[in-house]
Amino acid sequence: MAAEQRARLGVTALLILVGVAITVYAVDQVSKYFVVTTLAEGETVQVIGDVLHWQFVRNPGAAFSFASGMTWVFTILAAGVITFIIWFARRIRSIAWALVFGLLLGGVLGNLTDRLFREPAFGIGHVIDFISTPWMLPAIYNVADIAIVSSMILFMILTIRGIGLDGSRPVRDDGATDAASPDAGREARGGAPGEPAHES
Repeated sequence: MAAEQRARLGVTALLILVGVAITVYAVDQVSKYFVVTTLAEGETVQVIGDVLHWQFVRNPGAAFSFASGMTWVFTILAAGVITFIIWFARRIRSIAWALVFGLLLGGVLGNLTDRLFREPAFGIGHVIDFISTPWMLPAIYNVADIAIVSSMILFMILTIRGIGLDGSRPVRDDGATDAASPDAGREARGGAPGEPAHES
């Protein structure tokens, strides 16, 4: 892959990552503002029968109300994750991986904002949770949690399929490769990267 093409893919991936992160963060914070200003703490509102409820709770723990009482630990971890993503983002050349890190960044930022600026104090604030699906999960969660879990699922799919940060896939035993990795295909057929393949 030529340096110019890699640079273009890098810019595209970075824009997608930032756009997804901003969208997730905005939706998360707006939805939490709506809940805090319209519902009383502990109040439950049926949205779709027993399938979907709004239930306003303040969560001192991690995603899905786990590990309550360890807010400061998750504040530190979240800050570390955000720092890593910002540092690592320049290496991404794949739209799929940009989605992974965009979802993760937006979700972590959303919950970190709560921990930093909500009661009871800076760094140990309680996260606003309000989505309840008792038929599926016993926990209450929010938009940021959904984004984080979605990023983990996509991460596992991409890892299992062997898709690299540049969108390439490993060469199969028969020498075939995915179209996303033209240089790998040339190497498998005996050609150098960036050169036309020679058929036998």
